[in-house]
Amino acid sequence: MKKVGLLPRLIIGIVLGIIIGMVSKSTEIYFVSRIFITFSSIFGNLLSFIIPCIIVGFVAPGIADLGKGSGKLLGITAAFAYVSAVAAGTLAYMFGASILPKVIKAGELAEKSAVNLEPYFTITIPPIMGVMTALVAAFMLGLGMAHIKGKTLLGAMKDFQRIVTLVVKNVIIPCVPIHITGIFVKLTVAGEIFKTLKAFSSVYAIILVLHIGYLVVQYGISWIVSGKNPIKSIRNMIPAYFTALGTQSSAATIPVTLQCARKNEVDDDIVDFVIPLCATIHLAGDTITIVLASMGVMLISGQTPTFGAMFPFILMLGVTMVAAPGIPGGGIMASLGLLQDMLLFNPAQQGLMIALHAAQDSFGTATNVTGDGAIAIIMNVISKKRKIVQEAQVVKEFPKTTF
Repeated sequence: MKKVGLLPRLIIGIVLGIIIGMVSKSTEIYFVSRIFITFSSIFGNLLSFIIPCIIVGFVAPGIADLGKGSGKLLGITAAFAYVSAVAAGTLAYMFGASILPKVIKAGELAEKSAVNLEPYFTITIPPIMGVMTALVAAFMLGLGMAHIKGKTLLGAMKDFQRIVTLVVKNVIIPCVPIHITGIFVKLTVAGEIFKTLKAFSSVYAIILVLHIGYLVVQYGISWIVSGKNPIKSIRNMIPAYFTALGTQSSAATIPVTLQCARKNEVDDDIVDFVIPLCATIHLAGDTITIVLASMGVMLISGQTPTFGAMFPFILMLGVTMVAAPGIPGGGIMASLGLLQDMLLFNPAQQGLMIALHAAQDSFGTATNVTGDGAIAIIMNVISKKRKIVQEAQVVKEFPKTTF
């Protein structure tokens, strides 16, 4: 029997939470609701503990691996991927700041509820280090390992990465639907569930429109740089887009993305280098989703998503996304630490973000891999220009001798 995916389990968790909350509310029997809320409280503390481990375990080896590429070409590609992610996040903020306050009533869930459900007990699990400490340590270790090219520490970090992956895959991910059930039980009992669903239906619509719009922007830039017809280029990438919708994985879509990128007349050596690399470091679609969803959560919770608060978050998100492909649940798992430390999200808000992200993860992944094709076109032009410059330098250094 095929294993049920995360999204169906999250949907079941949400529906179950609403049903339990409505039954408990109408019968005034709250003990079932409090059981789930107790679990959510404990799981939230476990999540806070594992976040620094995720950051160190994935970001550090990810940065170290980037140092093993082919010199300047890798640096240029990584720079394009980072700028693309930051631009996507900034664009998402601009649209969100203009539209979301009109469709979401600020502080809808911050209003005092008539029902106050508390867990039966809670277990405090202090993290081994703060989120920013983990980020700084990950950058230091990653850059250091890339510089010294040592294998011992990198091997140990890879082992730690595998341990964290096992914990996330076998403990965190299976428990997330139950955690979501607890969150939606509390929202339903407090009478806030329909406000939440109504608010985020608008957020989803904006996210999908921005995904498509940003792909048009990316291929518009590739057209300016290369002269390739953007409509034809996007049409050639459609198989990769729909494959990503099914796989929900940039890595699993690589074979199809490679084939599609070649149809855009990109050199084989550039395709073989850029596409696998961008599948790891270019997550513009996830960035759009996380920025808009976090703004929605902030607004509905009574917080104001100012540019001063969101832009540093976007800058850090572009770097932290390097960790995303190695973690089940991808972008949102990698961003939990930033949500907690930079936007001050509590465990309930983090759980809501996981559910919101999972509900459209396919479209975010499809945007990621389709955008990789645009970067491949741009890098192909840059590579050809670099070769021309290098050949000219060789001719200048060793001019032809006439007799």
